[in-house]
Amino acid sequence: MGYSLLGLLILIAGLYAIYQILTSGASTGAKVIWALVIIFLPVVGLIAWIIAGPRGGR
Repeated sequence: MGYSLLGLLILIAGLYAIYQILTSGASTGAKVIWALVIIFLPVVGLIAWIIAGPRGGR
């Protein structure tokens, strides 16, 4: 049960991150790269996106 809950949380966080990436003001190339990183490396990609991802309106 614990692993399935963790997997669900990672899935939800990944979907949220991809939504934020696609609606950001970043270039198309940056959006594609970030989305692919999060899809293929979910945990590492999420951590990298939180630290260095494209920021909107800052």
